[in-house]
Amino acid sequence: MTETHSTAVRGDSGPEVARLVASRVLDVPDFPKPGVMFKDLMPLFADGDVFREVIDGIVTYHGRDSFDAVVGIEARGFVIAAAIAYATGIGVVPVRKAGKLPRPAYSASYALEYGEATLEVHQDAFTAGHRVLVVDDVLATGGTAEATLDLVERAGGTVAGFTVLLELAFLKGRERLAPRPVHALLTV
Repeated sequence: MTETHSTAVRGDSGPEVARLVASRVLDVPDFPKPGVMFKDLMPLFADGDVFREVIDGIVTYHGRDSFDAVVGIEARGFVIAAAIAYATGIGVVPVRKAGKLPRPAYSASYALEYGEATLEVHQDAFTAGHRVLVVDDVLATGGTAEATLDLVERAGGTVAGFTVLLELAFLKGRERLAPRPVHALLTV
């Protein structure tokens, strides 16, 4: 494993926050399959001071009063969403893999490079017009994010923002989500 380093780091919250995130990302070669360079954010989650600074930065960027609920995408998005919900005193809603929710749910399927996946959200997760901040750890091709944003809207929510800790720009996920705004703390 090697740390992700770059002298010209960039992100939507500025170079200082981007450097902070980059300092806690580890590159893991050949995971989950040969030729893939996995970006491991667990060191960021494990560092309490850095994690707090990142969460505070997300809340500051969007504004504490700009959303009524925060959605976390399974699974690492749950960690981020719970911290934001706690920091702002609002509720957190999980978007789960198919079959994990106990009540009626909307579902959305999307293509992966190795197959298909389905995500779900409870049908009663939001009231009409509920402003929802959606968060996840990484934006790659945008399939997971697009499915989640569509689910929020189908369930009656209004997407107030979408934030990720790390964007892999070369996979063009941001373009797939247009015209919805994307906020990435670190873009590589």
